[in-house]
Amino acid sequence: MSKITIAIDAMSGDRGVDVVVPASLRIIEEYPNLRLILVGDRSTVLSTLAKYKAGESDQIKVHHASEVVAMDELPSQALRYKKDSSMRVALNLVKEGAADACVSAGNTGALMATARFVLKTIPGIDRPAILTTFPSRNEYGRVRVLDLGANVDSSAHVLFQFAVMGSVLTSAMDSIAAPKVALLNIGAEEIKGNEQVKETARLLSESKTINYIGFAEGDDIFKGIADVIVCDGFVGNVALKAIEGLARYIGTVIKEAFKSNIFSKLAALCSYFVMKSIKKRLDPSRYNGASLLGLRGIVIKSHGGTTVRGFETAIKHAMDEVKHNVPELIKTEVERAFSKEHVSLKQKVLRKLSDLL
Repeated sequence: MSKITIAIDAMSGDRGVDVVVPASLRIIEEYPNLRLILVGDRSTVLSTLAKYKAGESDQIKVHHASEVVAMDELPSQALRYKKDSSMRVALNLVKEGAADACVSAGNTGALMATARFVLKTIPGIDRPAILTTFPSRNEYGRVRVLDLGANVDSSAHVLFQFAVMGSVLTSAMDSIAAPKVALLNIGAEEIKGNEQVKETARLLSESKTINYIGFAEGDDIFKGIADVIVCDGFVGNVALKAIEGLARYIGTVIKEAFKSNIFSKLAALCSYFVMKSIKKRLDPSRYNGASLLGLRGIVIKSHGGTTVRGFETAIKHAMDEVKHNVPELIKTEVERAFSKEHVSLKQKVLRKLSDLL
């Protein structure tokens, strides 16, 4: 593996350096060609490294930043007044070419707004999107879903762009020649959905570059019918939060049931290895790390409350995108996709004019 440098926003998230530092120290042991730049208050980062009997090295450098973006801070305020925040400085390192990617567990809105301002979008992409991975019953064991909250109201044209970006990333990361793309809707029938969804379906159906398989309903997300599921940010974020909430609720119910009496405790003991296997398979730390797609640089958003293992997963996700050069792949595919769409549209117009004449 060639050398990869990743800028880490060390101060953001629910636990900041207490998660970032141990995760960073663990992952550099696994990847000797990985170089991390921990961005944040220098004394705080160094003192946390010292707790683990570590310091700066060939693989870990500390880059000072005097400010931190709060988890509840307005994106506009962070963008305007926190120019030396750990988040912004980490993104600047990507823009300057000092780092290949940025990973942050900070405020999602602020990260998206700042990343879009600093890195700008890929030509042909109107809006970036947030993509994450859910467990699935398909042969790859996962499905990628976008957008999950970056854009609460997206046009059909923008949703088509999301489909292109999601397909490109999935093809590269999972080595799938033509990922199956579905559009999240309230029903599988063609008559279902609002005009925005219907128009997106038409664009995807006519595309020569997207392997579009049709509508997917909410309960299809985990069935494995698609490799990529597209929706606007409002719908996607509601789905994400509902799934997270349901997972926590089921976990609580199972624990309460197993603790209810002596017989249930005995049943829990007997099913220990089965429950352990299920927990491992559905462990959210295995899927941590959402991609901010459509930017001229790689940015990974870690869950704010993730574990050390979860933050490691986010860093690995960034490494994978760097190895596959995802932004360049998206740029190439967008040019190809919209070139074909333009030609197709031009042909339709010419045929219509011919019919009229």
